[in-house]
Amino acid sequence: MKIKLDENLSLHLKPSLIQRGHEVSTAAEEGLLGKLDAEVGAAAKAEERMVLTLDLDFADLRKFPPGTHPGVILFRPRSMGPLAVNRFVLRFVQEVDLARLSRCLAVVEPGRVRVRRPPLETQSAEWEEIPLDEDE
Repeated sequence: MKIKLDENLSLHLKPSLIQRGHEVSTAAEEGLLGKLDAEVGAAAKAEERMVLTLDLDFADLRKFPPGTHPGVILFRPRSMGPLAVNRFVLRFVQEVDLARLSRCLAVVEPGRVRVRRPPLETQSAEWEEIPLDEDE
């Protein structure tokens, strides 16, 4: 999967994600630090990269409707400490096939994932929930 790490996620995630077979770029590498979310989203879309982020603005369905981008995964861990966030992200990426979330908005919380799919892929505009083990 092609991934773009938003500026609020650690650059230290990149090697671990690459090791898991993903192609990863970061907002920092592309000079997108401090840029508007719309600019980061547009860059990810142009490169066909799924955005991994902690930024709640990417969950705004008016700005980033499912189906109009390669995918957004918003992480909402209990602890925002860098090491805890890294563990939370890597655990999720290890357990879930990211391709299943292509073109979707996924909100990852301890113990569950809420997924909003593009309108054409489902009859319902409701959130789909995927339970996860609640170790974090």
